[in-house]
Amino acid sequence: MKTPIMQNPLSVTNLDDWGPINTMVEGQSNTSGKLLYKGENGESECGLWVCTPGTWECHVTKDEFCHFLEGRCTYTHENGEVIEIKPDTAAFFPQDWKGVCVVHETVKKVYMIR
Repeated sequence: MKTPIMQNPLSVTNLDDWGPINTMVEGQSNTSGKLLYKGENGESECGLWVCTPGTWECHVTKDEFCHFLEGRCTYTHENGEVIEIKPDTAAFFPQDWKGVCVVHETVKKVYMIR
């Protein structure tokens, strides 16, 4: 297998439409992206993800590492912890993290789910 790479992810524009967020609270966030790799049984994946503004409930079902490249959003954990995301922010969301995400400006991130 050839090693999957993505050059200059910030400038990638040929994205696949991944549809709307289905747990919207306010607005209508739509997602798109580019899959870089997906494990045989779906146990892991990585790629580029873009989400437009809106407010939605977030439940992380598998460990996820993210490096946000552009945009601005706020994640508020159900325990009240507030995580402010801006460009060049890296974050790890453990499995079963629950809260609310408010996307203020369209975000673009590279991610790894396992």
